[in-house]
Amino acid sequence: MNNGFIKVAAATPKIKVGDCEYNAKKICNLIETVYNNGTQLVVFPELCITGYTASDLFLQKSMLDKAMSALLRIIVPFSEDKEIISIVGLPMIFHDKLYNVAAVVYDGEIMGFVPKSHIPNYSEFYEARHFSSGAGIEGYKDIYYYNLDDEDEPIVAGSYIIKNFKLGSKAEYDEYDDEYDDEYDDEIEIGQDSVPFGTNLLFKCNHFDNFTFAIEICEDLWVANPPSTGYALAGATVIANLSASDETIGKDSYRRSLVSGQSARTVSAYIYADAGEGESTTDLVFAAHNIIAENGTILAEAEKFTNEIVYADIDLDKLASERARLTTFVPTRDAESEYEEIEIELEERKFVFDRKIDNAPFVPSNELEREKRCEEILAIQTMGLKKRLDHTGCAHAVVGISGGLDSTLALLVTVRAFDSLGLDRKGIITVTMPGFGTTDRTYNNALKMIEALGCTLKEVNIAEAVELHLKQIGHDMNRHDITYENAQARQRTYLLMDFANEYNGMVIGTGDMSELALGWATYNGDHMSMYGVNAGVPKTLVRHLVKYFADTTEEEELAKVLLDVLDTPVSPELLPPKDGKISQKTEDLVGPYQLHDFFLYYILRFGYAPKKVLFLAQEAFHGIYDNETILKWLKVFYKRFFSQQFKRSCLPDGPKVGTVAVSPRGDLRMPSDACVREWLEELEK
Repeated sequence: MNNGFIKVAAATPKIKVGDCEYNAKKICNLIETVYNNGTQLVVFPELCITGYTASDLFLQKSMLDKAMSALLRIIVPFSEDKEIISIVGLPMIFHDKLYNVAAVVYDGEIMGFVPKSHIPNYSEFYEARHFSSGAGIEGYKDIYYYNLDDEDEPIVAGSYIIKNFKLGSKAEYDEYDDEYDDEYDDEIEIGQDSVPFGTNLLFKCNHFDNFTFAIEICEDLWVANPPSTGYALAGATVIANLSASDETIGKDSYRRSLVSGQSARTVSAYIYADAGEGESTTDLVFAAHNIIAENGTILAEAEKFTNEIVYADIDLDKLASERARLTTFVPTRDAESEYEEIEIELEERKFVFDRKIDNAPFVPSNELEREKRCEEILAIQTMGLKKRLDHTGCAHAVVGISGGLDSTLALLVTVRAFDSLGLDRKGIITVTMPGFGTTDRTYNNALKMIEALGCTLKEVNIAEAVELHLKQIGHDMNRHDITYENAQARQRTYLLMDFANEYNGMVIGTGDMSELALGWATYNGDHMSMYGVNAGVPKTLVRHLVKYFADTTEEEELAKVLLDVLDTPVSPELLPPKDGKISQKTEDLVGPYQLHDFFLYYILRFGYAPKKVLFLAQEAFHGIYDNETILKWLKVFYKRFFSQQFKRSCLPDGPKVGTVAVSPRGDLRMPSDACVREWLEELEK
């Protein structure tokens, strides 16, 4: 229904310390709010029913009883088929010891109690004064309750009543059961629940794929070996943390890094709910720094000191995909018996999808981050080529320059590699090979760029050689088909290889990863080189790399020509121009690279099904491309991606620069004759 997503929330009520009834009302109000927003799992702060700062009031039986009764009050409004799980914190006596626990509430039931394992007793914390560690504690907590139709007639003197619920001790329950059951059978329901209690609980939501959650409390995250590590290895994909982390200078950054880092290490979603306004400020202040992270990425973060609810749409499929891909994520299946799995019959419900899907997943949206990424990629490309030149002892490199984006980037990388080796740029043999489709704009840009960079220029017009070749094979020059086009591409590669032999150098490949994914390269033509510096760079990122170079170079003329290259339509220039302008635009033929790079990222990075890729693309490109256009080009992508694997199976060497790559020696081992039928059928449906 929701394509593998579930909406979750971290919420902080404004409480009154020690006023459990008031706090229960506030919690119920927030549950109602997040439920109406489509949330199916909401996490509240540590000890939120009483307040974390209740201090020695935790030792008062009256408050402990009221806390449990307040928990029952929270259950009542959400006992009628409302598909939401709430996790709230309270103090609780279990086997004569006091514990700081999280209660899991769903459909009018308490599904489990999870106690805090690590009890801080340093600096401003002195929890050991009140609470015992729940580490290793397992068992069942008996809950005794009375459901009265007539709440004006209390049956057990001294018991605490909230609305129509009464909570009592076992002795009161036994006495009441014996004395009043028959008399008030029609008005009063007597109940007893044995609720699982322990740090070994996993909560599995049966109607979802890959949705099992577990709980740790505040300090549990800050220790060397958090319980969430074990939970994740045992199958939990979502971790809830009920916290009361006081605010001090700089602590928010450390807290954020902890949440982000633990979600990455455990390949999980991490929901961190922090105490906030309403807690006692006798010695501490709490900022309600709520955070939701997913596998290292912060999805939502509250503005501090606002008690803000934060929401996130968690991608359960992504977490499952990452765990399956990472061979070093080793589930402890042999230790499953250490954990008790609590099944929850949570039904999936529709919600408004609020997660922002970036339509350029390879390109950081933040300018500073994008510049940093560009510099890092250029450094990786440069280092790859530098090593190859150094190893082979080559003082010459041969680069075919068309005046287009890819060959421009390849030349810039080659220049950087030569500079880092202290080699003369004259050793870079740049070859322009005008043909039937070459335009003045690209040709002149190529010449200006070569001059500005101080490389050696060689020019060979390929028209005569291609005409002779086509004549030899009996091809009509007026038939501008694939033979006509590929003859030009292979002629150019043939010349580059010969120049490499002539100068004892190597041919530097220019083709990018997007072209390799689509097979948009002539086999044994521009498909081939001696080192492909752009093989790991998608087309959408090539543009930003060239732009970054233009923005950072001190050579004004070079910057000017690079900006014009960026403004030139992407084209192989294999068909004759019309009125002197490019007649063959790649994206008109194969589709927008912006779409194809998006497809490439989600298909290879996470292995998503076609249905989910389509859904994400429709969200990401809403208002840019209509749904029919997206579907059309997604079908094209799948067809080309499957049919063109034979070209990727024999790629030249080239450096990987990101999390997605298509090298047959690295990330993509795919049969060249795999069938695409079932992928396309899913899209048709």
